Amino acid sequence: MSDARGKLDRPDRPTKEEIAASAGRIIPDIIARDLRVLFCGINPGLYTAATGHPFARPGNRFWPALHASGFTPRLFAPREARELLALGCGITSVVARATARADELADDEFVEGGRLLAAKVRRYRPKFLAVLGVGAYRTAFGRPKAKLGRQDEKISGTILWVLPNPSGLNAHYQPKDLARMFAELRAEAGG
Repeated sequence: MSDARGKLDRPDRPTKEEIAASAGRIIPDIIARDLRVLFCGINPGLYTAATGHPFARPGNRFWPALHASGFTPRLFAPREARELLALGCGITSVVARATARADELADDEFVEGGRLLAAKVRRYRPKFLAVLGVGAYRTAFGRPKAKLGRQDEKISGTILWVLPNPSGLNAHYQPKDLARMFAELRAEAGG
């Protein structure tokens, strides 16, 4: 069933037509003040926008990495994303607009997204911001030589981390590698 914005909120898979129609949609952040970790994806994919749930595309490894690293006590389904708030975690994106692929985004969208993300971090004050994609981080924050892991800079006291993009299209990092890197962040963030 669709709401007034056209966002779907159901556990079943959207149709090809619903996925195609979700281009440009924005899904709401899962956010609250003073979170332990605010995870930041690059931008919503069309499948995510069609369902209204973050990291919803089958094959995305975000939810398995969260569980394998100990951030969640069990494997959450994307539709359970709001339960992360009780665990001190949230989700946002560098660029809010849904696209089929991140390479459809222009550099200026990343730069503007970085500016808006920094303002969001100052407002909500998470202890850690974890950007899920080194390329997105480099462009959004003007750090062309940034590497994965903890960054030297902070935003108003918020510690910045960069983790690999958990998309199933990112073959450079296998599930065990993602879990290890997420676990490094979890060890520093506590909990």
